[in-house]
Amino acid sequence: MSTVDVSSRAYRTTNPATGETLTTYDFLSEAELEAKLAKADAAQKEWRTTTIDERIEHFLRFVEVFESRAEDFARQVTREMGKPLAQSRAETQLVGAIFRYYVANGASFLQETHGEIPSAAGPRKTLTRREPLGVVLGIEPWNGPMYQSMRAAAPNLFLGNTVLLKPAEICAGSTLMFDELFLEAGFPEGAYQTVLASVEQVATYIADPRVRAVTLTGSDRAGAAVGELAGKHIKPAVLELGGSDAFIVLPSADAATAAGVASSCRLALGGQICVSPKRVILVGEKTAEQFIPAYVYAFESMVMGDGFDPTVTVGPLSSQAAVDILQEQYEDAIEKGAKVLVEGGRQDGPGAFFKPAVITDIPSDARVYSEEAFGPLGMVYVVKTVDEAVELANSSVYGLGGTVYGDAEEAFQVASRLDTGVTGVNTYAGAPVEVGFGGTKRSGLGRELGPQGMDSFCNLRTYILG
Repeated sequence: MSTVDVSSRAYRTTNPATGETLTTYDFLSEAELEAKLAKADAAQKEWRTTTIDERIEHFLRFVEVFESRAEDFARQVTREMGKPLAQSRAETQLVGAIFRYYVANGASFLQETHGEIPSAAGPRKTLTRREPLGVVLGIEPWNGPMYQSMRAAAPNLFLGNTVLLKPAEICAGSTLMFDELFLEAGFPEGAYQTVLASVEQVATYIADPRVRAVTLTGSDRAGAAVGELAGKHIKPAVLELGGSDAFIVLPSADAATAAGVASSCRLALGGQICVSPKRVILVGEKTAEQFIPAYVYAFESMVMGDGFDPTVTVGPLSSQAAVDILQEQYEDAIEKGAKVLVEGGRQDGPGAFFKPAVITDIPSDARVYSEEAFGPLGMVYVVKTVDEAVELANSSVYGLGGTVYGDAEEAFQVASRLDTGVTGVNTYAGAPVEVGFGGTKRSGLGRELGPQGMDSFCNLRTYILG
């Protein structure tokens, strides 16, 4: 492996509610990184030979151990990322759900299929199996450090791969906690490992022939860099990237209900979700008159503060840098003519706090018109026709998710015109464990979760039987 000087840099976790540095972790040395990869490679040769029943047993034991310590994980995430403790606890439930899903369905996903093909000597039988590839590198974000890391780990481990998991630098502590759990659940040493790697070291990993595939959840800029490296070394990659999802409300919708869903989903995790409904598009002035007051009230009702306070409904953003970016976007929109419906923005004092805000009449030259706004900034557009709504929704360079509220048949027809990977019709789709999740355009490629989460990292191998 190549030598990279990382002595002057480190992972640093900070409590975003106070600005207090929690822990500083050194980047792994080149020798440590090589040792982890060698261990993952050796473990995969052992793990791939286990039976489905043995993997199920390990998965169930993992859930048992994890759920006994779920509160510790939840509190660690709130310390590092800032979201309200109730939301961190909800994230722990998603981890259990992911593992139980593959316990219930993994065997059927891996079931071999039989067929026949013609030949000059008569029909020849075929056998097709989903077989593991080897070591998979996961590069995961900070907004759901438990959920995101296990979303990458669970399908790969059930398939027979092993996983090296590079966490976000600001949430490394919560991801590191998983290493011990996998060992206690009986997984081979090296089956799952957190790697505190630098950007340069990640590139070295991707280039190494022992790493057979890579999955990343992050910005489209990071996805472009990782996708380029994976392509250079001819390796499969799943890229789940940014989003600027549209939430279209038709005149036939129950506008008050739609406003409740749009606001609660926009404000969850402080608006720091890739598949958050960032752009509300209202069709017609009457729809706007019914929708906007309820949407505005929801934003004004948020209680901002430390995520450990049970009365708090929106915590700090993940970092001061995140606040600064969102503040720049917010001020830019106002300077260019956007109307403020709920005044908010960066707050003075300690902590990375951004008061939830709502703007409308957003001009096309404003940054937020085309950029992803990652935080509690509601954006409302009012258009005259359904065609205008669809055109505006699809004008984004992103295509992760979308939502349409209205008469069921009409809403479905409008939803079918959106260029997205997942679309909710009279419901917020989110990312259910049971279905493949991913987007179009700059929102990435490939799918995670569901059966597709396993297909992305298998060798779909066919045997021709003579």
